Amino acid sequence: MLNIPVIRWGKAYESLENDNVVHFNTGEPIARVGQANGGIIQRDMRTAQRAREILCGIPQQELVERICKAAELYESATLPMGDGQQSPADFARQQSASTGLPEHMCRANMPKNSFVLKNMGKILDCLTRGLDLNILTTGYGTESRGVTVSYQSQAPVLSAVLPSNSPGVHTLWLPAIPLQLGLVLKPGPQEPWTPYRMFAAFTTAGIPAEVWSIYPGGPEAGAAVLAAADRAMIFGGTATVEQYKGNPRVQAHGPGFSKILLGDDVVDDWQKYLDLMVESIYINSGRGCINCSGVWASRHTEAIAAALAERIGPIEVKPPDDPQAGLAAFTVPGQAKGVWNLIDADLKESGVQDLTSRFGPRLVEMERCAYLRPMIVHCESPDNAIARKEYMFPFSTVVKCPQEQMLAKIGPTLVCSAITRNEQFKAQLVNATHIDRLNLGAIPTTRLNWLQPHEGNIIDFLFRNRALQVADV
Repeated sequence: MLNIPVIRWGKAYESLENDNVVHFNTGEPIARVGQANGGIIQRDMRTAQRAREILCGIPQQELVERICKAAELYESATLPMGDGQQSPADFARQQSASTGLPEHMCRANMPKNSFVLKNMGKILDCLTRGLDLNILTTGYGTESRGVTVSYQSQAPVLSAVLPSNSPGVHTLWLPAIPLQLGLVLKPGPQEPWTPYRMFAAFTTAGIPAEVWSIYPGGPEAGAAVLAAADRAMIFGGTATVEQYKGNPRVQAHGPGFSKILLGDDVVDDWQKYLDLMVESIYINSGRGCINCSGVWASRHTEAIAAALAERIGPIEVKPPDDPQAGLAAFTVPGQAKGVWNLIDADLKESGVQDLTSRFGPRLVEMERCAYLRPMIVHCESPDNAIARKEYMFPFSTVVKCPQEQMLAKIGPTLVCSAITRNEQFKAQLVNATHIDRLNLGAIPTTRLNWLQPHEGNIIDFLFRNRALQVADV
């Protein structure tokens, strides 16, 4: 069993308290992980400025080159992991064992993170709109138009309280170090693997270890990281997002409520887009905020729901090492049962029908874990309560709604794939402020372009664009 220590500004710290990461299905211990307490975190954060100073001493282009090397190491090398070593195969197996995500999905997520690292230069160029990155180091400079501009760092480090359920979220904090900000990470209790493997890859590639802190721990550790941070990310449910709404120090990432809208001009040909809908709902076991949780159309909704149910309703639970496994386990005791109870209550509302029930029970309970099989629910109205829900498995409603009411009814939407040729409808979609990422045309909600911002531009979050003038003295 691996022993994984707390990392305090690059140095391993043997904590008196440890927590075992266990296999979700067998209960077998995989790793003993040191636990950080709030006092340690608060003490360490007093010297966070040192991380910024170290990174500002390395040209950003050089940081980008080292990170490109880190991408290869992360994806392909055997790297240190606590008091042992970890190959890419070990990583996928261990991550699957602790999170419940099938092994092949864990392997498939590695190239996604690696792609972001390999293309960091292009990504930063796009996110900054071509800004000379030296301006972010010095705080001011002259842009291409000959105008003096100033970008002031709002924090010496980026802090993040990370989840256990979706490895894909790690792409959001990866740009911090090439932007010359240190990293303070509180891993999810079942998913320490990605932060620690990234730490190993970055340091092996020449990034100073002193700009990293990794604080595994319970809720106290997460609260301490957030309390001490000038800029932090947190991932959670709707309650978490509401708690930090309007707080400029915290970027809260919650449910996506991502949707596919079929315009009146294309809905009669809905069969053409069935594969796109299935991919958006089912890929990566429906765990991402970018997975589609609602398909909206003015007509043919019963037929669309039936066709989707026919495609994904029969999918069965398979072992995590099965290359055909498509469903992730719920590893927290009682969580799947609780989710099913919420869904079951909403299914009793008039105008709501579960189209997947004929393919067998949706809740599959085992000794140490449980699964929820894919669900497609038809809603006669956008006012049905379940039409506003999102769950952490392949779940989607198909909602009947007139096109002219869609934008008023869909609510906050992280990704909207609007399939239409109607220019007036397109203009309304472009102007809809409650849609974050907008896909115009036949694009799955799960197909991201990493050269574009995701849930807000990280540059705007970490830097303040302010006025600055320079004159001879």
